[in-house]
Amino acid sequence: MSKQKRIALVTGASRGLGKNMAINLAKKGINVVFTYQSKKEDAMETAKEIEKYGCQAAFLQLDVQDINSFELFFGNLRTCLKDNFQTDKIDYLVNNAGIGAYATFAETTEDQFDSMFNIHIKGAYFLSQSAIKTMNDHGSIVNISSGLTRFCTQGYAAYAAAKGAVEVLTKYQASELGSRGIRVNVVAPGPIETDFGGGVVRDNKDLNQVISSQTALGRVGLPDDIGSVVAFLCTDESKWINAQRIEVSGGYYL
Repeated sequence: MSKQKRIALVTGASRGLGKNMAINLAKKGINVVFTYQSKKEDAMETAKEIEKYGCQAAFLQLDVQDINSFELFFGNLRTCLKDNFQTDKIDYLVNNAGIGAYATFAETTEDQFDSMFNIHIKGAYFLSQSAIKTMNDHGSIVNISSGLTRFCTQGYAAYAAAKGAVEVLTKYQASELGSRGIRVNVVAPGPIETDFGGGVVRDNKDLNQVISSQTALGRVGLPDDIGSVVAFLCTDESKWINAQRIEVSGGYYL
């Protein structure tokens, strides 16, 4: 009888960094359940990519800032796990879902502020709280932060402040979940070529060159630079890494 593959839950993986994380998890032999917010067609494409690596994939709709939907979501997740994976547990959680909001500190509106904190910290906080009831011991949680908690790029005050809260939460999760053997770490990407912020890093050649010149390794980051690290943190290869902030920026702004 073959050994049951482990299962990761990744939020916001229908495109961008989340999609790359899901694919890299599959490359490690990990089955993936992931969420999407509105673009079901993109989710179907991500699932096909995962299955190319011999792993199972399933996806569920979720808006991470709608805390009241979490009870229904985890009911759907348990049904999904039973029907597709013949289990009722996951092993890993990746809190990736998020959006950016460009506004200077002086111009940030209350709605923008609330959106950043509801999605990035409140959503991740209570989603993780629910997820640990469905998580096996000796698993891993990976929270996604940003290099913007270390260096400042004007216009991201609310976003970076919310991500700073994620980094503090990570330490408390690691402390309180350690008795179950659950490790919790945070990955902080630097500038990456994705559609984040309207694709500004990817599509603006001049900005891309400026960022490259300020990065020790001489280029802008790619999604696979991030996804491979997240997948590593969901394996036994990282079994003694806990409560760490791992910046993946190629040495930006040193």
